[in-house]
Amino acid sequence: MIAVSDLLKQAKLAKEAARKLAYLSTDVKNKALSNMAYALKKEMGSILSANERDMKNAKEKGITGALLDRLRLDERRIDEMAQGLLEIAALADPVGEVVSMWVRPNGLEVGKVRVPLGVIGIIYEARPNVTVDAAGLCLKAGNAVLLRGGSEAINSNIAIARVIAKAAEDVGVPSGVISIVEDTSRETVSEMLKLRDYIDVLIPRGGAGLIKAVVENATVPVIETGVGNCHIYVDEYADLDKACKILINAKCQRPGVCNAAETLLVHKSIAEEFLPKVLKELKTNKVEIRGCEKTVSIADWVKEAYENDYETEFLDLIIAVKVVESLDEAVEHIHRYGTKHSECIVTESYTNARKFLKQVDAAAVYVNASTRFTDGNQFGFGAEIGISTQKLHARGPMGLKELTSTKYVIYGDGHIRN
Repeated sequence: MIAVSDLLKQAKLAKEAARKLAYLSTDVKNKALSNMAYALKKEMGSILSANERDMKNAKEKGITGALLDRLRLDERRIDEMAQGLLEIAALADPVGEVVSMWVRPNGLEVGKVRVPLGVIGIIYEARPNVTVDAAGLCLKAGNAVLLRGGSEAINSNIAIARVIAKAAEDVGVPSGVISIVEDTSRETVSEMLKLRDYIDVLIPRGGAGLIKAVVENATVPVIETGVGNCHIYVDEYADLDKACKILINAKCQRPGVCNAAETLLVHKSIAEEFLPKVLKELKTNKVEIRGCEKTVSIADWVKEAYENDYETEFLDLIIAVKVVESLDEAVEHIHRYGTKHSECIVTESYTNARKFLKQVDAAAVYVNASTRFTDGNQFGFGAEIGISTQKLHARGPMGLKELTSTKYVIYGDGHIRN
């Protein structure tokens, strides 16, 4: 007899739990979210202790900078995670929402209603907050969730998942709705990608390598998220003070996240005036700058940029800079190198703003605002499950509605088809 793996047992339990959760009342789900928030604060000490072990191991492996920052937990971040759960509880429950309803000429009533997706598998890297965000959103949208975090955060993820799963079950949520995959081996991931009978959709959150591996190897449907090679284009009609402020925020506020800017494009007519100022500001913020030939001619201390710099999601205090001839060249550059995540134009020209919005293909396209706003919380969705960069079903920050599907409900009165 072939032994049943622990992952398969978890997936089967999640599938059974998802059927019960699908018709659980909004009141019970909200009580669960509130109890999960309370439990996070109550068990903060044990969670921080687990995170300390992860931080120590990460440092010993040579992990530094923005990646280490992603992994780090403190009291403030745990408070934010708990607050995020309370915000999800305050949102409208999408399950059962009537999207539309109409009556056919024969009197048949046809309706379209929101329903949960079922079991959602989340594969993510060293960000323990994802454990809470994913669990909270999936639960409110009526989905069971199978969480497979990276090895760097395994102690943190296990501690968090156990705390919130117990808190949810204590108020009536079925066992198995929230579960953590404790085996972080590649073999377990490979198995998870094939569990089509038990997992309804996979959502990878992490770097390009992770997402590519999941998309290419999964038989379970996948929603692509996350890779963010984001651009700030400073137009010839830009307010330069505004442009500097936006760029510094987009690059420096939190460089290790997918909505941080990775490339600065500058129109040639304002390059001589704008670049010395903004490059100095970037340098003050400890950003390594890699520039095109024109950029280097304006600031000879800047490193020369190569082709791969414009292709790279640095996730660090590094930025590529290019001077462009026109708005058209900026759009073409974004089309060639962008990942359809978040793109921004800084301009006071209504015409150029409209052209940029129309021609740039991305999940979020900005005029005069930092790309750092591409976030479920900032868009008013509460927490998010990720930023979808594909076009099927969901695009951009994925909140509660994006974690549902629909079904048709039909009311008749003895109707038969002729």
